[in-house]
Amino acid sequence: MAPLESLIRTMITRDGPITVEQFMDLALAHPEHGYYHARDAIGRGGDFTTAPEISQMFGEMLGLWAGVVWQQMGSPDQVQLVEIGPGRGTLMVDMVRAAKSVPGFVEALDIRLVETSARLRAAQHAALPDDTVHWHDDLDGVPDGPAIIVANEFLDALPVQQIVRKADAAWHERQVALDTDDQLIFAVADSPTTPPPNFDAPPGAIFERSARRAEATTAIATKLLSETGAALVIDYGHTRSAPGNTLQAVRDHRPHPVLADPGLADLTSHVDFEAIRNVCESAGATPHGPLAQGRFLSRIGIEARAGLLMKNASSGAAQDIESALHRLIDNDAMGALFKVLAMTPPGAPVPPGFETMTAAGKPT
Repeated sequence: MAPLESLIRTMITRDGPITVEQFMDLALAHPEHGYYHARDAIGRGGDFTTAPEISQMFGEMLGLWAGVVWQQMGSPDQVQLVEIGPGRGTLMVDMVRAAKSVPGFVEALDIRLVETSARLRAAQHAALPDDTVHWHDDLDGVPDGPAIIVANEFLDALPVQQIVRKADAAWHERQVALDTDDQLIFAVADSPTTPPPNFDAPPGAIFERSARRAEATTAIATKLLSETGAALVIDYGHTRSAPGNTLQAVRDHRPHPVLADPGLADLTSHVDFEAIRNVCESAGATPHGPLAQGRFLSRIGIEARAGLLMKNASSGAAQDIESALHRLIDNDAMGALFKVLAMTPPGAPVPPGFETMTAAGKPT
């Protein structure tokens, strides 16, 4: 039995069922046995692969995007390039390499990484040995100043609350409990909870909402409003709020039972981008998008970048580049499932890739 599962069983036996939100938080962030503190999660030797690990093109395009945003900001002498949840540092390495093609941009960069995992910080130190890189436990620790913020596959790992509509038409908190054999199972609280807005869902429907994602979005928007800059949020999810159970676990690059081996498998859920947009607007910032990742990357030139890389590559390397490109932008891969949302202060220029929008700020 995984050490964390033993702790969770003891907790439930002593105090009663815990919420899905509490279970997710423990599974990912327990200081000793939580997934991101105890496992090498990313890459072929881990449990999942992120876009920066698939191809250098992803980070290079975001680095160029950041360079254009810096120019839109008036090319300040110093700008913070902040990554929230920077994984192994791969994305930042590729962004900085591409940033060198924008005159003056690298010299202006003050790199800030927001990371709580000591294990991942060590990997980031190895990838980014420059002593000018600074680490922070949260965004509040980043000093004031113009900032370009990137959060790739960060929000999906923040805990969600799940609520279930029962036959009495009320919504009840979904919980994790123990069955008669002391096995972890899903359960539903007896007392009703606050319902989601404007959903006429059938009995048994599940709705997910996340106070932690709202807090993170508010923190990003507040950072931008205090100075100037832009943020880019990239994650898998849906553009409209709707009922649905998207909680999932992955281990060794394969689906894994959600309640099995807590702390030893990655646990995520899809991001509700309509909710993120609403939080951004409530905080006073301007959202742009979301756009499908494939459409966003195509708009900012990833296919041209792939063509340049393939031009001087061997036939085998060219095939790898083409395969990675399709994985990033095709609708049957990451292109449609992943969404991209930008945030800016009110009145700031529209960031690259989001230029053609409706009056409501949504993609045409």
